[in-house]
Amino acid sequence: MIRVRNLLLLAAMGGALAGCGARRELLPAQGKALPAAPYGREDKPSPDALLTPPVQAKPERSVELRSRSQDREDDPFDLPPED
Repeated sequence: MIRVRNLLLLAAMGGALAGCGARRELLPAQGKALPAAPYGREDKPSPDALLTPPVQAKPERSVELRSRSQDREDDPFDLPPED
């Protein structure tokens, strides 16, 4: 009996969590407007455009990862602290 109740509870929680991922068009709250257009831009961006990060905020990695250990080169600017 306890097992059946736990199974039903688990199924209900799974169904509730599955509904959390629903995606729909983003709209401003009732009675509110979107922010003003940015300076120098004539049209107002959509909510999805405002939520999309620019390329500078999410750059791609341009450095090749090292696949094995290598000695570091001497750094002429790595000076000991002054006393």
